[in-house]
Parts: sequence; structure tokens; C-alpha cells
Amino acid sequence: MFDSHAFPTPTLVPVNGITLEVFEAGREHAGNPIVLCHGWPEHAFSWRHQMRALATAGYHVIVPNQRGYGRSSRPVEVTDYDVGRLTGDLVGLLDHYGYDDAVFVGHDWGANVVWGLTLLHPDRVSRVINLSLPYQVRGEMPWIEWMEAVFGGDFYFVHFNRQPGVADAVLDANTHQFLRNLYRKDLPPPAAPEPGNVMSNLATAGAPLGEPIMDDADLAVFVSAFEESGFTPSINWYRNLDRNWHLLGQVDPIITQPALMVYGTRDMIARSDQLADFVPNVDVVDLDCGHWIQQELPEETNRTILRWLEG
Repeated sequence: MFDSHAFPTPTLVPVNGITLEVFEAGREHAGNPIVLCHGWPEHAFSWRHQMRALATAGYHVIVPNQRGYGRSSRPVEVTDYDVGRLTGDLVGLLDHYGYDDAVFVGHDWGANVVWGLTLLHPDRVSRVINLSLPYQVRGEMPWIEWMEAVFGGDFYFVHFNRQPGVADAVLDANTHQFLRNLYRKDLPPPAAPEPGNVMSNLATAGAPLGEPIMDDADLAVFVSAFEESGFTPSINWYRNLDRNWHLLGQVDPIITQPALMVYGTRDMIARSDQLADFVPNVDVVDLDCGHWIQQELPEETNRTILRWLEG
């Protein structure tokens, strides 16, 4: 059983004009780096079950709280959270440790940043492992515009952009309840969506569905972090999606690095039927879980990652 009290003490690392709170394991394996990138609304602590396993396997494990999270810098301007800056932070992290490149692992939004990093800075990424979120194809219409046309104004990506500050305030006022209701597994089949932003609805729902993916002590780590930071900095990642669409229009969309895509078979995020077209050297693994893959099935996730890295 993982002891959350054994989570490493962080260091504050200056990169790219900001400071990142960084957790490490396996420093004795300097020269064999692997960088783990969390999603939303998460924290470096979401990788607590992977750090020791990867360090034991001989990796220097580097796990940042990305900008806007934990005690990392939280710039005020929305545009400070675009994909150029988020990937620039990871490049700065490699420079800080003196690494030319590394294996990058991402979950959810972290996966989106890792895909973007591989497109914008391909020489800094040796291999890609992403969980939950496949490569997002850049279509003819900017992403938020497309989502608004397809899913409507209540869809939370769109709502975050079109009604800035509204959902942020609801989540800030109900931090524990929101995260308790969100971090669940074994959910019942989805019902017809209620009106409104699903994240705001979750934050105000009295009774959670499904089963918790973590105990109260681990949940408290996430709650404490977001009570300190608020949700606006992390939601600002969503407010740059159309800006990111424009920025990524300037690069080759094909990723040639060896890649592993891990899906949760019960995840609400859609699989990609174009993944191999844009990531030709990809292997795909399905795990029987929902969205929070590395926290729901930590041992299976570790075995999947290590087996692929060794292969």
C-alpha cells in the first residue's frame, strides 16, 4: 500500500521566467530521465503510485506541478497558459537538469501538453507515453469554436471560455465537494446531461456517484492544493485552446517518436480513429478503468509503462 506521507519533498525550480514546484525520485539514476505531467484538476501527487516503481526500474523521475498548480507560479494573464509557454516550461526543466531529451508521460491535460511538446520541440522528446487523451487532430475550425457548434454553450470547455470566472467561483466555493464528486470510479451508465456546466453541477451535487478512487487522506492533498491556488489558473489552460490551435498550425503535425497510448475502457473521453495517421509509431493498450487511469489501476499502469519501456 502506498504511504502518502512518503511523497518526496519538492524543490522550487526556476524555468522559463517562472518557478515550478518539482518532485523527484531516483536521482541516483541521473542520465535516464522520465517526466510525468499531470492533468486537470490534478497535481503532481496524482503520480504518487508511479514514482517509486519507475525509480526502482532505473529512471530519474521528475514530476512537476505545472504552471497554475500547487506552489508553482500562477501568472495572472490568460495568455500565460498557452501551449507555447506550457511546453516551454518543460523544455526549461530539461535544461535545468542538463538533459537533451527525456521520456515524457502525460495524463489528461498533461497528455495534451506532451503531444504539443513533441510537435513544438521534437528534439527534446525521446519517447511519448500518454494516458486517456489521444492526439487531438487540428481540424479546419479552432477547437472551442468547433465544440460550441457541436456541443453548445453549456459544454464545460465552451462555458469556461465564454463565461470567464463563473465556473471558477463555483468550484472555489465547493472545492472539497467538487473533487470528492469528481474523483470516482465504477460510475453508472451516463444519464441524459443536465442543463449547465457539468463541472459546476458536480461541485454542487450533494451525493457522489460511483466509488472513490482514493482515501480521505489522499483526497485532502488535492483539496488543500486547490484551496490555496484556486481553480482559475488551471482553467486558464482551457481558455487558450483556440490560441493553441493557431500556434500549432505552424508545425508539422506528424509525431514520429515511439509512443504508447493508454486508454481506460470506461473513460468518457473518445478514442481516436486517426491516432496512427498522426502518430505512426504508436502502440495502444486498453485498461479496464475509467478516466483516472494511473490512480484507479496503479499496478497495472506501472506494469504497462515499464513493459513498453523495456520493449
